[in-house]
Amino acid sequence: MKHFRINNLFMALVLFLSLLVLSLAHAENYHVAFVYDGDTILLQNGTKVRYLGIDTPEIDHENGNDEPFSQEARDLNRELVNMKTITLEYDRQTKDRYKRTLAYVFMENGEMVNALMVKSGLAYVVTCKPNLRYRSYLINIQRQAIRERLGIWQNLPIEEKTEYRGNRKSFRFHRKNCPSGRQIPINNRVPFRSMYDAFRDGYSPCHRCLPRWFEKTARFDFN
Repeated sequence: MKHFRINNLFMALVLFLSLLVLSLAHAENYHVAFVYDGDTILLQNGTKVRYLGIDTPEIDHENGNDEPFSQEARDLNRELVNMKTITLEYDRQTKDRYKRTLAYVFMENGEMVNALMVKSGLAYVVTCKPNLRYRSYLINIQRQAIRERLGIWQNLPIEEKTEYRGNRKSFRFHRKNCPSGRQIPINNRVPFRSMYDAFRDGYSPCHRCLPRWFEKTARFDFN
Protein backbone atom coordinates (compact mmCIF):
# COMPACT_ATOMS: atom_id res chain seq x y z
CA MET A 1 0.00 0.00 0.00
CA LYS A 2 2.86 2.38 0.85
CA HIS A 3 4.55 1.58 -2.47
CA PHE A 4 1.26 2.26 -4.28
CA ARG A 5 0.92 5.67 -2.61
CA ILE A 6 4.50 6.61 -3.51
CA ASN A 7 3.87 5.65 -7.15
CA ASN A 8 0.69 7.74 -7.24
CA LEU A 9 2.48 10.74 -5.78
CA PHE A 10 5.38 10.31 -8.23
CA MET A 11 3.07 10.15 -11.25
CA ALA A 12 1.17 13.22 -10.05
CA LEU A 13 4.48 15.07 -9.64
CA VAL A 14 5.63 14.08 -13.15
CA LEU A 15 2.33 15.27 -14.63
CA PHE A 16 2.54 18.52 -12.69
CA LEU A 17 6.09 19.25 -13.85
CA SER A 18 5.23 18.44 -17.47
CA LEU A 19 2.26 20.80 -17.46
CA LEU A 20 4.31 23.43 -15.66
CA VAL A 21 7.07 23.43 -18.27
CA LEU A 22 4.56 23.75 -21.10
CA SER A 23 2.59 26.55 -19.45
CA LEU A 24 5.46 28.69 -18.18
CA ALA A 25 7.02 28.77 -21.62
CA HIS A 26 4.30 31.25 -22.61
CA ALA A 27 3.70 32.85 -19.20
CA GLU A 28 3.59 36.59 -18.52
CA ASN A 29 4.88 38.22 -15.35
CA TYR A 30 2.62 40.24 -13.06
CA HIS A 31 3.19 42.23 -9.88
CA VAL A 32 1.00 41.66 -6.82
CA ALA A 33 -0.29 44.90 -5.29
CA PHE A 34 -2.56 43.55 -2.53
CA VAL A 35 -3.56 40.31 -0.82
CA TYR A 36 -7.22 40.07 0.21
CA ASP A 37 -7.12 36.67 1.92
CA GLY A 38 -5.70 33.19 1.47
CA ASP A 39 -6.97 32.69 -2.07
CA THR A 40 -7.54 36.11 -3.65
CA ILE A 41 -5.09 38.81 -4.72
CA LEU A 42 -5.02 42.09 -6.64
CA LEU A 43 -2.46 42.69 -9.38
CA GLN A 44 -0.84 46.04 -10.05
CA ASN A 45 -2.75 46.29 -13.33
CA GLY A 46 -6.07 46.14 -11.43
CA THR A 47 -6.88 42.49 -12.11
CA LYS A 48 -8.42 40.57 -9.22
CA VAL A 49 -7.22 36.95 -9.20
CA ARG A 50 -8.97 34.03 -7.50
CA TYR A 51 -6.80 30.96 -6.97
CA LEU A 52 -8.07 27.92 -8.85
CA GLY A 53 -8.57 24.54 -7.22
CA ILE A 54 -8.58 25.63 -3.57
CA ASP A 55 -10.58 27.44 -0.92
CA THR A 56 -9.40 29.00 2.33
CA PRO A 57 -11.20 30.17 5.51
CA GLU A 58 -13.13 33.36 4.91
CA ILE A 59 -12.23 36.79 6.29
CA ASP A 60 -15.28 38.91 7.12
CA HIS A 61 -14.07 42.29 5.88
CA GLU A 62 -17.31 44.02 6.90
CA ASN A 63 -18.18 42.68 10.36
CA GLY A 64 -14.91 41.14 11.51
CA ASN A 65 -16.49 37.72 12.07
CA ASP A 66 -13.55 35.86 10.58
CA GLU A 67 -13.39 32.09 10.29
CA PRO A 68 -10.58 30.48 12.29
CA PHE A 69 -7.35 30.10 10.35
CA SER A 70 -8.39 32.85 7.92
CA GLN A 71 -5.79 35.27 9.24
CA GLU A 72 -3.10 32.59 9.10
CA ALA A 73 -4.04 31.82 5.50
CA ARG A 74 -3.87 35.47 4.51
CA ASP A 75 -0.55 35.94 6.32
CA LEU A 76 1.00 33.02 4.46
CA ASN A 77 -0.34 34.26 1.14
CA ARG A 78 1.13 37.69 1.86
CA GLU A 79 4.47 36.14 2.68
CA LEU A 80 4.47 34.22 -0.59
CA VAL A 81 3.29 36.83 -3.10
CA ASN A 82 2.64 40.32 -1.70
CA MET A 83 4.55 42.99 -3.65
CA LYS A 84 6.27 40.21 -5.61
CA THR A 85 6.37 39.08 -9.22
CA ILE A 86 4.25 36.09 -10.20
CA THR A 87 3.06 34.26 -13.29
CA LEU A 88 -0.45 33.01 -13.97
CA GLU A 89 -1.59 29.80 -15.58
CA TYR A 90 -5.19 29.38 -16.71
CA ASP A 91 -7.44 26.37 -17.03
CA ARG A 92 -10.50 25.90 -19.25
CA GLN A 93 -12.39 28.82 -17.67
CA THR A 94 -10.65 32.13 -17.00
CA LYS A 95 -13.38 34.07 -15.16
CA ASP A 96 -15.82 33.32 -12.33
CA ARG A 97 -19.30 34.75 -11.85
CA TYR A 98 -17.79 37.73 -9.99
CA LYS A 99 -15.59 38.53 -13.03
CA ARG A 100 -12.44 37.57 -11.13
CA THR A 101 -9.61 35.99 -13.08
CA LEU A 102 -9.21 32.29 -12.25
CA ALA A 103 -5.64 31.06 -12.22
CA TYR A 104 -2.90 28.88 -10.83
CA VAL A 105 -0.34 31.28 -9.39
CA PHE A 106 3.40 30.63 -9.60
CA MET A 107 6.24 32.30 -7.75
CA GLU A 108 9.48 33.27 -9.48
CA ASN A 109 11.11 30.04 -8.27
CA GLY A 110 8.40 28.03 -10.08
CA GLU A 111 6.47 26.92 -6.99
CA MET A 112 2.68 26.96 -7.24
CA VAL A 113 1.11 29.13 -4.54
CA ASN A 114 -2.20 27.24 -4.70
CA ALA A 115 -0.34 24.03 -3.81
CA LEU A 116 1.70 25.68 -1.05
CA MET A 117 -1.51 26.87 0.64
CA VAL A 118 -2.85 23.30 0.59
CA LYS A 119 0.49 21.89 1.76
CA SER A 120 0.45 24.17 4.79
CA GLY A 121 -3.00 22.96 5.87
CA LEU A 122 -4.51 26.42 5.37
CA ALA A 123 -6.52 25.56 2.24
CA TYR A 124 -8.54 22.61 1.00
CA VAL A 125 -9.11 21.35 -2.52
CA VAL A 126 -12.20 22.59 -4.34
CA THR A 127 -12.38 21.72 -8.02
CA CYS A 128 -15.14 22.36 -10.52
CA LYS A 129 -15.43 21.00 -14.03
CA PRO A 130 -13.96 21.82 -16.47
CA ASN A 131 -11.06 23.28 -14.42
CA LEU A 132 -9.39 20.03 -13.38
CA ARG A 133 -5.81 20.38 -14.64
CA TYR A 134 -4.10 20.02 -11.27
CA ARG A 135 -6.82 18.17 -9.38
CA SER A 136 -4.84 14.96 -8.80
CA TYR A 137 -1.71 16.87 -7.83
CA LEU A 138 -3.53 19.03 -5.28
CA ILE A 139 -5.41 16.06 -3.80
CA ASN A 140 -2.14 14.22 -3.15
CA ILE A 141 -0.76 17.26 -1.36
CA GLN A 142 -3.96 17.58 0.67
CA ARG A 143 -3.74 13.95 1.77
CA GLN A 144 -0.29 14.60 3.18
CA ALA A 145 -1.49 17.69 5.06
CA ILE A 146 -4.39 15.67 6.50
CA ARG A 147 -2.05 12.88 7.62
CA GLU A 148 0.19 15.42 9.33
CA ARG A 149 -2.81 17.18 10.95
CA LEU A 150 -1.71 20.59 9.74
CA GLY A 151 -3.79 23.75 10.14
CA ILE A 152 -7.48 23.18 9.49
CA TRP A 153 -6.99 19.41 9.59
CA GLN A 154 -5.78 19.16 13.17
CA ASN A 155 -9.18 18.11 14.55
CA LEU A 156 -10.63 16.24 11.58
CA PRO A 157 -12.08 12.94 12.90
CA ILE A 158 -11.35 9.72 11.06
CA GLU A 159 -14.57 8.05 12.22
CA GLU A 160 -18.02 9.59 12.75
CA LYS A 161 -21.54 8.59 13.69
CA THR A 162 -23.08 10.02 10.54
CA GLU A 163 -22.67 9.35 6.82
CA TYR A 164 -22.09 11.54 3.81
CA ARG A 165 -23.07 11.43 0.17
CA GLY A 166 -20.78 12.65 -2.59
CA ASN A 167 -21.64 13.73 -6.10
CA ARG A 168 -19.10 12.32 -8.56
CA LYS A 169 -20.16 14.93 -11.12
CA SER A 170 -19.60 18.04 -8.99
CA PHE A 171 -17.03 16.64 -6.50
CA ARG A 172 -19.16 17.95 -3.61
CA PHE A 173 -20.26 16.01 -0.56
CA HIS A 174 -23.30 16.43 1.66
CA ARG A 175 -24.71 15.29 4.96
CA LYS A 176 -27.24 12.50 4.58
CA ASN A 177 -30.10 14.90 5.47
CA CYS A 178 -28.97 17.71 3.13
CA PRO A 179 -31.64 18.59 0.51
CA SER A 180 -28.99 18.85 -2.20
CA GLY A 181 -27.56 15.49 -1.24
CA ARG A 182 -30.95 13.82 -1.53
CA GLN A 183 -31.28 15.13 -5.09
CA ILE A 184 -28.10 13.47 -6.37
CA PRO A 185 -28.94 10.90 -9.08
CA ILE A 186 -28.18 7.36 -7.97
CA ASN A 187 -25.57 6.84 -10.69
CA ASN A 188 -23.65 9.91 -9.43
CA ARG A 189 -23.77 9.07 -5.72
CA VAL A 190 -20.60 8.23 -3.81
CA PRO A 191 -21.03 7.09 -0.16
CA PHE A 192 -18.57 8.27 2.48
CA ARG A 193 -18.38 7.09 6.07
CA SER A 194 -16.79 10.31 7.27
CA MET A 195 -15.60 13.75 6.21
CA TYR A 196 -12.10 12.34 6.42
CA ASP A 197 -12.88 9.91 3.59
CA ALA A 198 -14.58 12.60 1.51
CA PHE A 199 -11.77 15.13 1.82
CA ARG A 200 -9.19 12.43 1.22
CA ASP A 201 -10.85 11.65 -2.13
CA GLY A 202 -10.84 15.32 -3.12
CA TYR A 203 -14.51 16.10 -2.44
CA SER A 204 -15.47 19.37 -0.77
CA PRO A 205 -18.59 20.23 1.29
CA CYS A 206 -21.52 22.10 -0.20
CA HIS A 207 -22.30 25.51 1.31
CA ARG A 208 -25.08 24.01 3.49
CA CYS A 209 -22.84 21.27 4.84
CA LEU A 210 -19.67 23.26 5.41
CA PRO A 211 -18.77 22.13 8.94
CA ARG A 212 -17.30 24.21 11.70
CA TRP A 213 -14.12 22.36 10.92
CA PHE A 214 -12.11 25.58 10.73
CA GLU A 215 -12.52 26.01 14.45
CA LYS A 216 -9.43 25.07 16.39
CA THR A 217 -11.58 23.24 18.96
CA ALA A 218 -14.17 21.89 16.52
CA ARG A 219 -16.03 18.69 17.36
CA PHE A 220 -17.60 18.18 13.90
CA ASP A 221 -20.92 17.08 15.35
CA PHE A 222 -23.61 16.86 12.66
CA ASN A 223 -26.01 14.72 14.69
